[in-house]
Amino acid sequence: MARSVFCRALGGFQLSRTSALLTGTRSYSQTEPEPEPLTVRRQNNGIRRIILNNPKKRNALSLSMLESLKEDILTDVHSDDLRVVIISAKGPVFSSGHDLKELTSAQGREYHTKVFHTCAELVASCDIALATKKSTFATPGVSVGLFCSTPAVAIGRAVPRKVVPEERLEEETLAIAQRVCQASRPVVALGKAAFQRQMAQGRDAAYATASKVMVDNLALRDGQEGIRAFIEKRKPVWSNTAEKAHD
Repeated sequence: MARSVFCRALGGFQLSRTSALLTGTRSYSQTEPEPEPLTVRRQNNGIRRIILNNPKKRNALSLSMLESLKEDILTDVHSDDLRVVIISAKGPVFSSGHDLKELTSAQGREYHTKVFHTCAELVASCDIALATKKSTFATPGVSVGLFCSTPAVAIGRAVPRKVVPEERLEEETLAIAQRVCQASRPVVALGKAAFQRQMAQGRDAAYATASKVMVDNLALRDGQEGIRAFIEKRKPVWSNTAEKAHD
């Protein structure tokens, strides 16, 4: 009798994660819950959503969290099906910043270097950041003896932000993502790459770079399709490829 109850209690589970407790003729199964992933990735209609998923630690940016986030961003990053990445978080705090428990002398310089090499200043490094009137931002590292130098790189580049009512945050975020999806993928990619490149240049060099990119843009099939659609007063039909219309 005990043997048959034991077998039923294990049905559908792996032995390595399950134990059965027998008391008389009754059985109780205990299954160790699998650890929650630090990030969750979903994708639909060209929009990839990555959710920071460690609310108990206020989504602190441990090295494991950063590596999981990096993997979610870079997986199939060159796929034509990927147009926009939205990063959000579970819980009341988007992220509390670095996990200070990983920044002690016990981990050592090599580990610390890896943390900051992997680090992405999440909000400041996004093309568009949406916040609500209740949102707050801070770089409080100096209060614990660590000046926030890596955030300064992104903050110093004038990140665009939009403040919306809290109840409309999801709606506004999705609306912006969908507008990006309506544009030509190679045109957006070309423009973003040029923007990042000219940031490191002086004004004259930046204008030279931008001028060349404008000419390259017009040589794209989608560049010419957009011009024709405007002239013909119709919506453009993007190829979403880097195919050229002319040299």
